[in-house]
Amino acid sequence: MADGRGERPADRLAPVLRPVRAGNGFEEALEQILQVVRLGLVAAGERLPAERELAERLHISRVTLREVLKVLQDEGLVESRRGRYGGTFVRPRRQSADEDELRRRIDKVDVEDTLRFREVLEVGAAGLCAAHGLDDAQARRLREALAATHDAPLADYRRRDTLLHLTLAELAGSPSLAAQYAAVRAGVNELLDCIPLLVRNLEHSQAQHTALVEAVLEGDADGAREVMREHCAGTAALLRGFLTAPPP
Repeated sequence: MADGRGERPADRLAPVLRPVRAGNGFEEALEQILQVVRLGLVAAGERLPAERELAERLHISRVTLREVLKVLQDEGLVESRRGRYGGTFVRPRRQSADEDELRRRIDKVDVEDTLRFREVLEVGAAGLCAAHGLDDAQARRLREALAATHDAPLADYRRRDTLLHLTLAELAGSPSLAAQYAAVRAGVNELLDCIPLLVRNLEHSQAQHTALVEAVLEGDADGAREVMREHCAGTAALLRGFLTAPPP
């Protein structure tokens, strides 16, 4: 249905909604729909486009789309209504203490600079580890760090995830790179602590971690760099989605 200006809600979404890349479909779809909601492109009380239309615009399955909408519902951003006039509706926003903390942290960190620098360091470290090779003790350390993330309880996941990435940076053989990565990761964690842990994202991250470690141990530098680049892009998509500031 068009509004008073003859504009359908879906027409306002064209600048934001676009086909996602296959590697990070869930994360990038969540980023885009979060932006739609947080930027007010669909007003409170207004219905999002139908599932079929959203899935077609994003080039994702309806199963993946429903997982994205479930996250938004769990976060209190949308609600599902049944019946003839049902659908997914945007809920009115309420400023919370968590959002105040999030704004404070965003003000302290240049998000885009942090994410880009993190990608440069991580992709470089992965390529160096694979190209130079690891001895038996180093390979064992990397495998153990990976195994620790697989066994991590949810509350301890981010700490062990951080340790895996720090291990890879250290094994790259450049103390300067490792030190810079430790600093930038601290900034990333400041932001990650303000967004929810999403099971679908963690499962996807774990699959990427496994592929990354396998590429490093096999000496596949191009493969290791590509997996790490995709992994960083997924995290960046989530952060950009959750950290998009709503209009005042």
